[in-house]
Amino acid sequence: MIAFVSGPVAALAPATAVIEVGGVGMALQCTPQTLAGLRVGQEARLATSLVVREDSLTLYGFADDDERQVFELLQTASGVGPRLAQAMLATHSPDALRLAVSTGDEKALTAVSGIGKKGAQKLLLELKDRLGAPVGAHIGQQGTGTPVTSGWRDQLQAALIGLGYASREAEEAVTAVAPQAEAAVAEGAAPPVPQLLRAALQTLNRAR
Repeated sequence: MIAFVSGPVAALAPATAVIEVGGVGMALQCTPQTLAGLRVGQEARLATSLVVREDSLTLYGFADDDERQVFELLQTASGVGPRLAQAMLATHSPDALRLAVSTGDEKALTAVSGIGKKGAQKLLLELKDRLGAPVGAHIGQQGTGTPVTSGWRDQLQAALIGLGYASREAEEAVTAVAPQAEAAVAEGAAPPVPQLLRAALQTLNRAR
């Protein structure tokens, strides 16, 4: 198993990062939050999880070992594959997921794209004894199931700048997709950062 990769960031895309390791570029599937912390040309160390399928080998990258561990534990639940597990971590931090599961917060799970009410209920039952209790001291102050995307503007802008766009371009793109984020908040859901990033990129491509 590849536990982590370390090296300069060779390239960034909306869902992937390429890390140069010993002259080889390794493509890692990452959440927007992880990508936002990377810069092309700078050194990076990402915890990884290798998913093996009959027709593919996919390497997933994470900001730390805790995120990687939760990613793997989520997949022990029936019906949860690597893509859904990554979507859950794109919407909630590891501790927010632990809190949601430990308190039976169905609403927090349905905020994840691809999880409906019945799916959330099933996941709460299956994951209750697997994820454990929140480990962050700040969780108690955040409220039940507080999403990692509470600072979605900063995350989105940092991700766009990391992809090579100028600060002004990134700011304009974030403003353009703000109504989508506000609509999600109005419905009691977390702003869907991955979808917002795609929408922001489409806005930038049209502008060019």
